[in-house]
Parts: sequence; C-alpha cells; structure tokens
Amino acid sequence: MDLSVNIAICLVFCCVWDAESRESNAVLTVPNGAQWGDWGETQFCTSGYANGFAIKVQAPQGMFKDDSSLNGIRLYCQSGETIESSVGGKGEWSKTISCSKDYLSSFSLNVEAAQGPMDDSTANNILFKCQSGEQLKGESKEWGTYGPWSKACEKGAICGIQSKVEPEKAGIMHDNTGLNDVKFYCCD
Repeated sequence: MDLSVNIAICLVFCCVWDAESRESNAVLTVPNGAQWGDWGETQFCTSGYANGFAIKVQAPQGMFKDDSSLNGIRLYCQSGETIESSVGGKGEWSKTISCSKDYLSSFSLNVEAAQGPMDDSTANNILFKCQSGEQLKGESKEWGTYGPWSKACEKGAICGIQSKVEPEKAGIMHDNTGLNDVKFYCCD
C-alpha cells in the first residue's frame, strides 16, 4: 500500500480515537428534561471547547397538527468542527449563535410539561451562558418554561454533548416530541 494512504488511514484512526477517548471533568444537566426518547452517543470536540451552537427546530404546525419543536442541538468547536448527538427528523437548522470572546459554560432548557391527550412538544428552546456571563438564546417558539441553570464548568468549558430524542412515529395519530433532554460535558 502507498505510504501516503497508510499515513491518511493512521491520521483518521488517531483523530477518531482521540475524540472518543477525551475525558470530561463534569457533566452538566438540568432537572426539567422530558421523559421520552433514547439517549444518543456522546460526542466531543477533538480538542478545545464549544464556542457556539445551532438548533434544529420544526416551525409551529398550526391547530390540530403535531408539533415537535426542538429536534437537535449542534455545537461548534473552536477547532472548526461541529458535533451533535441524536437529532430528530423534523425542522431546519438555525444560524450559528456564538460567544463573542470565549466558550459555552452552562445552559438552561425551555420545556413544555406533558400535555395529557393534547400535543406534546417537550423541549422547545435553549439558553447558554458563556464564560464571560454573556447569554445566548436559541431561535424557537417557547411553549414551555425555562428551568434552572445547570452548574457552570468549573474548569475549562463545554466540550461535548449527549441528547435524548424520541424516535419519530409514523401516522397521523402519533404525538412526536423530538428532543426531550440534553447533557453537556466540560473538559479541562
């Protein structure tokens, strides 16, 4: 095999191994995440921290139609890469929203309580705080309320994400919720 091919293969495996083996020093959670869905794989910036984000949002569908609202969160790493965990199938990605001079450090999740026989949308929006205290807000409908802020990264900043997404159910009588909860990871 050509030497350049061997080097390329080695670089790919080294980068993948490094991202998966990165250790976090804290996990940031909030108590108001919703109950439905499955946790996706944790994803990390291969180096450095996340300094911005985008959200995938389904626009309001109108009366008597199913709203899933927030379907995904994408982090933008200072290295130039983007990372995301599980993402629902509905909606469009927002523009990137970034800290003006530092990195993401804590978050608060907007969640609508369970609606019984009515349409559940669960997580609808997110707020982040940057290390400087600057607040960044996603661009989405807010049918719920913001819960408490997570703890802030004590060392370093946010470097990883794991999201809980309900798999989409087919048919007109199903209530799809999209993203229900999220965890962020801090790295030194």
